[in-house]
Amino acid sequence: MPASVVASRLISSVKPQIIATAELAVETRGVGLIEITRDAASFINDIRAADGALFLYLRHTSASLLIQENADPDVQRDLVTALNRLAPQDAGWIHDAEGPDDMPAHVKAMLTGVSLHVPVIGGALGLGTWQGLYLAEHRTAPHQRIVILQFLGSVN
Repeated sequence: MPASVVASRLISSVKPQIIATAELAVETRGVGLIEITRDAASFINDIRAADGALFLYLRHTSASLLIQENADPDVQRDLVTALNRLAPQDAGWIHDAEGPDDMPAHVKAMLTGVSLHVPVIGGALGLGTWQGLYLAEHRTAPHQRIVILQFLGSVN
């Protein structure tokens, strides 16, 4: 039997008053996930956002952005393990201009994506209880990654 869907008719709307944009520079230490939830929340707070949408865009092709569990660090380690299984360094890649982790990093970014959007409700990120925003570094060497934060919505 198919699951039933209950649609809510509580529609709220705002007229966009602001488009605010900032760059977030994230220093990575190599392969792993770096939580950026506090940085995004600080941006929302600094611009006095009320309701709208936060868009995050990563300006790189060998790292990615994720919404994932932020309660248990084992989840982050397991996600890195899973991505390494999906795109191992020793898979016979042709493109290796920047080393053996170059092409696997591009594949991992393709699988996970470089952009996110998060609702902002009442001045807070509309994330679930155990959700956090992460930058996933897929290269073994440290990098500086740039995330564009852009809010469209109303302000207090």
